[in-house]
Amino acid sequence: MFLVIKNAELFAPAPAGITDILIAGTRIVAIERGLPVPEGFGGAVLDAGGGPVVPGLIDAHVHIAGGGGEGGPATRTPELKLSEMIEGGVTTVVGCLGTDGFTRSVESVLMKAKALRAEGVSAWIYTGAYQVPPPTITGEIGRDIALIEEVIGAGEIAVSDHRSSVPSTQELIRIAEHARVGGMLGGKAGIVNVHLGDAADPFRPIHRAVEASELGYKQFLPTHCNRNRWIFDDAKEYGVLGWVDLTAASYPYFPDEEVKPSRAIRDLIEEGVPPSHITMTSDAYGSLPGYDGEGNLERLEMGLPASVMREIRDAVLEEKLELETAVAVATANPAAALKLPRKGVVAVGNDADLVVLTKDLEVSSVIANGTIMMQNGEMLRKGTYE
Repeated sequence: MFLVIKNAELFAPAPAGITDILIAGTRIVAIERGLPVPEGFGGAVLDAGGGPVVPGLIDAHVHIAGGGGEGGPATRTPELKLSEMIEGGVTTVVGCLGTDGFTRSVESVLMKAKALRAEGVSAWIYTGAYQVPPPTITGEIGRDIALIEEVIGAGEIAVSDHRSSVPSTQELIRIAEHARVGGMLGGKAGIVNVHLGDAADPFRPIHRAVEASELGYKQFLPTHCNRNRWIFDDAKEYGVLGWVDLTAASYPYFPDEEVKPSRAIRDLIEEGVPPSHITMTSDAYGSLPGYDGEGNLERLEMGLPASVMREIRDAVLEEKLELETAVAVATANPAAALKLPRKGVVAVGNDADLVVLTKDLEVSSVIANGTIMMQNGEMLRKGTYE
């Protein structure tokens, strides 16, 4: 029933010094030095050994039910494995459909989110896909968001990409307005996750939608903002106005094209983008295609959730950012952007999602909703069929 994490150098993500953390059930109930396991109750102690303890990571763009398929049926990617979430220190995911809104369904993403919740982690989803009009569960984006617990927004809607349906300004406005109202009715963010492709002036569809409506920039969450140099240059200006999301999993495969995420965090901040506007996600289990100049598929890769923690570590060790700044891009910032309740910050009353790191910032132990999923590098919980 109780768990005490002792000798934690807490980054909540703000630094809080050496302390103990008391967990009861799924929630954090106390943060102070010298906390014992309450007498008369079952409990356990996990000693962090003075190592950093951070909030469980929020990976807000994962193809949890599989994705891909751009190279034909054999290139469809599999479903997310629970153990690969945990290995990367990820305790919360937001699932999306992606390129294939024709042979895959939002319903399959929803059921995978329910499965992940049953296995002990936290999961939400976006309704829709690349295509416009977007596929939904109830027939309407706003209705999905308002009525279905796990649905928090729409996406990923593709713009500035040869795989996009090239939504008009009015179509993009209508999607965002319906998502916003659905979010208001359901008490959720109602945000629109926007896939940016390789076209020039990639943010222009969002700018036009905001200019032609009453919508604000924070109604949109554009992702893949580091996929090439011209997108990243535009992101430095866009990020002052709204959210910018960096993709972590694709960098090792396309280093000549993409801006390394850890370096991108530093560069955005140096260019005046508020650190709270920057998020980072993996795009795990989606295919990572490479095309030639004529749009022909040349190669296909697949990323994993562990890429987010890798880039956080590199942001600290190589780019010399403070740990609290680097950690916030995958904890407090996405929790704020997506209005995820009790997530992203280690605080009394919040969900007990925690990652114990080594001195070298490697994942050592992971607690999700108060349950130890991994301890001292040993995986204690795996998915049902792993």
